[in-house]
This record gives sequence, structure tokens and C-alpha cells, in this order.
Amino acid sequence: MKQPFDWSRPVAYSEERKRQFHLHARGRLRALADALKLSADSYELRSNPGGIAVSGEITLHTERVYVQVLQACVGVGWGVLVRTCKGRQDHTGGANHWLPLAALNDTATLSRYVRKVMERAP
Repeated sequence: MKQPFDWSRPVAYSEERKRQFHLHARGRLRALADALKLSADSYELRSNPGGIAVSGEITLHTERVYVQVLQACVGVGWGVLVRTCKGRQDHTGGANHWLPLAALNDTATLSRYVRKVMERAP
């Protein structure tokens, strides 16, 4: 049986771990887009690897919400960020809602959470 991806293992300073982190996160965000029943033209899926000392981020960006996966090098910001937005050019959006990276392992629960955040948007 295949082991799940270890989201807790830091990827900074490891090119291969970072590559795997981005590969797996993109796959999970694609599954989230499917669970949210998004058409292919209604969202963007971006991957920014950043520098050697960071994980970079992987982002699913729709007209109403974006979901970003990252590992911060210090302090706050290790996980899955869910934030409402007003279009795909809005990169600051609404309030931050953080989930642990392990939330990526349960697409159904993650999609319900994202829908709730979207419903609470002004």
C-alpha cells in the first residue's frame, strides 16, 4: 500500500522534496477543483517554487476564492490558506482561514470547508 505524502516534512533546501511537495499539492488542488465542480476555464492552478529557503506556494485561484498551499520558514503560515477574493486578479482577498496541510488528504472535507468560507463572504 502506498504511503501518503508527508506534508509535515520541511522542503526548504531540498530540491527533490520541494518538487514532490509541488507535484502532490497540485494534484490535491486539482482534486479540490473537481470536488467543487469547477470547469477547467473557471480557475487557475499556479505553482511558484520561490527560493531555496522556502517551500514556495501552490495556488488554486477562482473568481470567488483562492486556496494556497505552503510551508512557512518561520512562524505563521504553515498549511492551507483559504481566502475569498473578487476575481482572479485579487491577490489580497478577504480574511485568512488556515488549515493544517493534512487537510489536503481529505478532499471531501476540504471542499465543504472552502464552500463554507465562500458562503460567509460579503
